[in-house]
Amino acid sequence: MSVVKSALPEEDLKIVGEALQGALVDLVDLSLVGKQVHWNIIGPRFRSVHLQLDDVVATARKHSDTVAERAAAIGVTPDGRAATVAATSGIDTVHNGWIKDADVVGFLVDSLNSVVERMRERVRATDEPDPVTQDILIQVTADLEKHAWMFQAENV
Repeated sequence: MSVVKSALPEEDLKIVGEALQGALVDLVDLSLVGKQVHWNIIGPRFRSVHLQLDDVVATARKHSDTVAERAAAIGVTPDGRAATVAATSGIDTVHNGWIKDADVVGFLVDSLNSVVERMRERVRATDEPDPVTQDILIQVTADLEKHAWMFQAENV
């Protein structure tokens, strides 16, 4: 039962709710793995990559709040609990311990690209049912693609 009623038809609400929940999980996990590698990076590019990771984490956190609030606004309860994120995230697990700067960059490129790919699927899925949500997901995708570009440039 939803206490918040949506103007969206039930079928559209299901599509949009799934897109928002998937985006939320990816963004929460991206912020967590971003901090994990931020704390454990080593190597000659430590400082520049360390600072760049803060930007990714800030972006992921900002957008996760926007995505969760959009879900709530249309009557879908957002679920960003650790167990949900761990069970449903599409981001690979980062290993524990020190991580060389080049490996961090490679991991972030892969993680960002996989999240961007899923975001683009969500953008397509929400085109007809809810252009408002689609606009939010487009902005998320644009910001994550910018981060992916910047990390790719680190490993050229």
